[in-house]
Amino acid sequence: MNAAGPTGPTNSVLDVPGIRVGHAQRTDPGWLTGTTVVLPPPYGAVAGVDVRGGGPGTRETDLLDPRNLVERVHAVVLGGGSALGLAAVDGVVQRLLDARVGFPMGADPADVVPIVPAAILFDLGRGGVFRHHPDAALGAAAHDAARADAPTALVGPVGAGTGARAGGLRGGVGSASTVLPGGGTVGALVAVNAVGSCVDPTTGELWGLPHCLPADLPAAGLRRPDAADLRAAHDLAAGLDPSRRAPLATTIGVVATDVPLTKAACAKVAGVAHDGLARAIRPVHSMFDGDTLFALSTAPPDAPAPDPATHPLRFHELLDAAATTVARAVVRAMLAATSVTTPWGTMRSYREAFPSAFAAAATGPRGTGT
Repeated sequence: MNAAGPTGPTNSVLDVPGIRVGHAQRTDPGWLTGTTVVLPPPYGAVAGVDVRGGGPGTRETDLLDPRNLVERVHAVVLGGGSALGLAAVDGVVQRLLDARVGFPMGADPADVVPIVPAAILFDLGRGGVFRHHPDAALGAAAHDAARADAPTALVGPVGAGTGARAGGLRGGVGSASTVLPGGGTVGALVAVNAVGSCVDPTTGELWGLPHCLPADLPAAGLRRPDAADLRAAHDLAAGLDPSRRAPLATTIGVVATDVPLTKAACAKVAGVAHDGLARAIRPVHSMFDGDTLFALSTAPPDAPAPDPATHPLRFHELLDAAATTVARAVVRAMLAATSVTTPWGTMRSYREAFPSAFAAAATGPRGTGT
């Protein structure tokens, strides 16, 4: 049983009603890092989280345990900078506090505590200066970008994905959406920064490609890379400076839906969504990754959440779509990446490493011939 459906209008997490996304990044000399803020509606979103990596860097994740008090969050922050980058969350919290958005603590509407879970990835030093990391000002800028009316670029080396790297290639932010057969939408946004690779070393194709829809791929489609590209990629990897293969990474993201869910159901969605990472990144969840996924339900507080025990097929469709949409988002991140060179070194994009994959295939898009 497969819940694959069409994409939403933007094929991104923005197709989930109420979700807004903002990025802020620094790419000036010495910098290659950024922050991404995902905002739910002002009343917040029911949330869950699943942390699978062996080296996570997070904030407010214990609060999302279904056994604990607070159900709704008011933003989720994804960012670079490793543990140092968690400082960006302070800027988001202050913006929400100023807007009186948060968990109410009394009769005065200004007395609120914004609930802002966060996860970070490791990109320290990739711009050339190790101590350059997102701070509160960058977090506030990402929040402001999410509030702005200007369109937000949801794929590529932006926000949390600015300094991302996956298996030796440049990573970045990817997003995708799926319209559910039973109604509702699932959207995913991921910052791909993995110790493992998104590329099958025997073919040069992206691991997650079989899960993609036409809307996820270039208009001309993709083909299997030529043998020459594959040999060149292997030779380059073999000659890399060992310090450039340092196993410090982490892929982080958000899966959102407008389907009403309980906190426990959100935790289940976050857990199953990790299957999407496993389909698109190998290996995944290593001791050197802090892989973390959040799940959000943007349904209003008065919307009754269906009990999975009495609506098992609909919940199954949602879980299936969550995993597949995450895998597609990973592929979109890799396809949108651009090469970059800093004092740290060069990170090539998938497009530069495997240019023949983007050539018109004689057998049609994603041809099987070489």
